Amino acid sequence: MISTVIFDMDGVIVDTEPVHRYAYFKHFEELNINVTDEMFATYTGNSTKNVFQKVKDTFGLNHDVEELVQRKRSIFNEAFDTKEDLFLIEGVEKLIKDLYHNNLELILASSASKVTIERVFNRFKLHSYFSHLVSGEDFPKSKPHPAIFEHAASLSQFPKEQCIVIEDSWNGIEAALNAGIYCVGYNSEHSKMQDISKANLIVNHFDELNAERIKNLNNLI
Repeated sequence: MISTVIFDMDGVIVDTEPVHRYAYFKHFEELNINVTDEMFATYTGNSTKNVFQKVKDTFGLNHDVEELVQRKRSIFNEAFDTKEDLFLIEGVEKLIKDLYHNNLELILASSASKVTIERVFNRFKLHSYFSHLVSGEDFPKSKPHPAIFEHAASLSQFPKEQCIVIEDSWNGIEAALNAGIYCVGYNSEHSKMQDISKANLIVNHFDELNAERIKNLNNLI
C-alpha cells in the first residue's frame, strides 16, 4: 500500500515555468547567447546552477556560475512578485487536501531553489500539508540523477516501496525510476515537449487521482 506521495513542484503543483522561462531568456539575451527551444527543453528538471553550468560549457562563457545563477534569480523574483496570474495547477489543491486528510504523507522534491519553494508555499499556504521540502540546490547532480528522490524517500516515515513520485518532465520521471520509485506522469499542458511515456501511470488531470486510488497503487517496478 502506498503511504507517501513525493511531489515535484514546477508543472505539477504550480506553473512557474513561464516565469522561469522569462527569467532565463531575458538573461540569455543579456549574455548575447542563442539558446534554442529544443536546447532549453533538455534543461527541464535541472537546478539553476546545473543549467548555467551547461550553458557556460556550451557557449564558453567566462562568467562565474554563481554570478549567472544570482542574476537569473533576481529577474525571476521580480517577475514572480509582480505576476498576478500565477495559479496552482488545476485540481492539485483538491488532491493535496484529499491525500493529507486521508493520512498520506506528502513530501516535496523540487529542483527549484529553497527561496523559490518558500515563495510558492507561502503564497499558496501549502506548508501545513507537507512533512518535508527538498530542494535540488542541495544536490550536486540534478534530475535525471536519482539523488533527490532517494533522499526524499529516506525522509518518509515509510519504506521506499510505499512511496510514489508525481512528475511532469522526462528528467524527473527518469530520476524517480532510477531511484526505484513508482512514478505517476502528469501530462501537463505546460510541458508538451516532455516525453513522459516511461512513467508507470500517466494522468491528464488530477481529477483522475485520489487517496483511495493512490493507496492501492503497487510500487513494484
